[in-house]
Amino acid sequence: MTKHELLKDAEFEEVAETRVDAKRRVCLGKVFSGQVTSVRVYRNTHGQIVLSPMVSVPADEAWLFQNKQALHAVQRGLEDAKRGRLVKAKEDYSKHARGNT
Repeated sequence: MTKHELLKDAEFEEVAETRVDAKRRVCLGKVFSGQVTSVRVYRNTHGQIVLSPMVSVPADEAWLFQNKQALHAVQRGLEDAKRGRLVKAKEDYSKHARGNT
């Protein structure tokens, strides 16, 4: 992985200093916010470490993130909707909405 792919922003700030415990673990406390469920760990030849926060995705939704073409189509659609670029559907799809019989 290249530096440009790994680092989303080159501006870093020190947010904490912590000690390594007897089992060689580091407690990060409240460094992570939101719904972080795991971290990807990167280390360079100087021993510097970068942690990249990760979130879990339900298995039945993972296909979207693995299919770049579909993901871009969804992102374009969301951007269109945000900008008010909508078209009226030719058919009433409300009968297919969950909760309706």
